[in-house]
Amino acid sequence: MKIFVTGATGFTGSRVVPLLLKNGYEVRCLYRATSDRSVILSALENADYAKNVEWAAGDLSDTSALSAAMQGADALVNIASLGFGHADSIIRAAKEAGIKRAIFISTTAIFTQLNAKSKKVRVAAELAIETSGLKYTILRPTMIYGSPRDRNMWRLIRFIRYSPIVPVFGDGNSLQQPIHVDDVAAAILGCLKADVTIGKSYNIAGKHPLTYNEVIDTIARQMNKRVWKLHIPSKPVVALLSILERIHIPFPIKAEQVLRLNENKNFSYADAQRDFGFSPLAFEEEIGREVIATK
Repeated sequence: MKIFVTGATGFTGSRVVPLLLKNGYEVRCLYRATSDRSVILSALENADYAKNVEWAAGDLSDTSALSAAMQGADALVNIASLGFGHADSIIRAAKEAGIKRAIFISTTAIFTQLNAKSKKVRVAAELAIETSGLKYTILRPTMIYGSPRDRNMWRLIRFIRYSPIVPVFGDGNSLQQPIHVDDVAAAILGCLKADVTIGKSYNIAGKHPLTYNEVIDTIARQMNKRVWKLHIPSKPVVALLSILERIHIPFPIKAEQVLRLNENKNFSYADAQRDFGFSPLAFEEEIGREVIATK
């Protein structure tokens, strides 16, 4: 079975492609001329299954070229973000290429109560998938972490390593349920193997929810380090960041990120567990490896 993968060179894709190959699938990866393929090529180096990977240059916005690249593939795994408005092009190209089975990675961020810019685009993308006629499965991971390519937990680990004080915007009691990138890859593989997932959408998350305070404490405990959490009221921070964004002054954190930090993001994955055996590891197990890797 040949799988066409979009987003193959990205953070999640670079873990999905080797897993698919290890499990006997042939894989054709879409990439742009500007894509950095070094991480995935390094992961495939010297592997016997590397011969089963092909590369197709293209762009998600070019439907005809995308369709040509998909020719001969049996299934689509779309890891590329649905937040940039390419869903219609991807669906059309897949149907033109004769692909019937497709797995799309979305995000639990579509359930945010905030007026996020990409929410409308992502919701529309899911509707397009659901009405496409494809044998689709939609996976909605929570915040994905794992490896230096992770822009969230990896940064937090490094900050805690060098600072005894960790600023927390708000009370830090909102629930998080981050999922490790390898658990996302395993979920994709599980869906490919389980026809019961066709025509369904699943939320996937880490094993247990925990507060942001607990996230910090868990990382510090893995480091055998004592840290102090400095709680800062979120409203004035959001107001200041909003002003900076309006006048185009760059800052490492956005107002929306602070607001999201104070929104519960815990999700049940019971349906995924029932239908394809989804069984993520606990945060404290996974984050320990990340802490070691940052040394």
